[in-house]
Amino acid sequence: MTTSPKIYVAGHSGLVGSALVRRLTASAPRHDIVTRSHAELDLTDQAATQAFFAAEKPDIVFLAAARVGGVFANKSFPAEVIRDNPAIQANVMDAAWQNKVKRLFFFVPRGIYPKLAELPIKEEALLTGPLEPSSRPYALAKIAGIEMCWSYNRQYGSRYLSVIPTQLYGPGDNYDLDTGHVIPALIRKFHEAKQAGANHVAVWGTGTPRREFLYSDDMADACIFLMNLPDTKFDELLGLAAPSPQPSPLAGDGRGEGADEELPLSPPLINIGFGSDIAIAELAETVKAVVGFTGEIVLDISMPDGAARKSLDVAKLTALGWTARTPLRAGLSRAYGDFLRGQR
Repeated sequence: MTTSPKIYVAGHSGLVGSALVRRLTASAPRHDIVTRSHAELDLTDQAATQAFFAAEKPDIVFLAAARVGGVFANKSFPAEVIRDNPAIQANVMDAAWQNKVKRLFFFVPRGIYPKLAELPIKEEALLTGPLEPSSRPYALAKIAGIEMCWSYNRQYGSRYLSVIPTQLYGPGDNYDLDTGHVIPALIRKFHEAKQAGANHVAVWGTGTPRREFLYSDDMADACIFLMNLPDTKFDELLGLAAPSPQPSPLAGDGRGEGADEELPLSPPLINIGFGSDIAIAELAETVKAVVGFTGEIVLDISMPDGAARKSLDVAKLTALGWTARTPLRAGLSRAYGDFLRGQR
């Protein structure tokens, strides 16, 4: 972007949204950042969402707001998950089109990919196989959002890009032992064991599964990198056929003039990841060292391992010139500092 845009971060209080606000605030040029809490703006309310966009007229939208669909939510509240997420997505994307937003970034979980997708998972794996049953309501809602990005780009000439971060950690994470992901759960486990003077910490499974983790501020930096891409590079990510026999829909004013009827080759989708993974046992040892716990790690092999590996192919993003910068040890130290601040 050649000028400082007005940016709306939907879902600014979550792990993704707070990282975006933090990095946008720190980056140059100075950005006009707009946020609203759920109490201030219910994005499932179409009229309220339209009124907000008409009043604020943002140039860029980061759509990180969602009814989060973890295993517990998908099991206990599947109706709300499949009802509210499509409503949020439809209201925001349509209001963005109506008010000529220049670019919109739609955040999608890694769980939208098939359960048995070949690793590392490429963007082309979308809809090539069955989903993980435990996360299906949330995944299907988000897949509908990807399709909406694709459809609005094709019909109206919008520039909507779906981004899929790998598993994130960092400031503002959920440290609940029952609902938090592996890194925040381990941070809390080791910290509480250290405080209690315990001689061991139990880690689920054999420790052999490998997982990919990305520090949340690196994810935000990747999104800012994508936001600042020249139009020609950004448009390539939207999956349009090239060369096109008709004018591209992106040549219009954002309301459909000159729309190309040719179907884009692929959905507007890009993975954001670290580029390598780590065994859970090694991760646990690293968290132990960062926290300063001196006891033993006991692998509880009676508990499930889950999938052997989960990692994203980030070749598309790397080819554009972006790679993650925060090593795992450094990111874990910052995350632990965030956890300690929350304990005060």
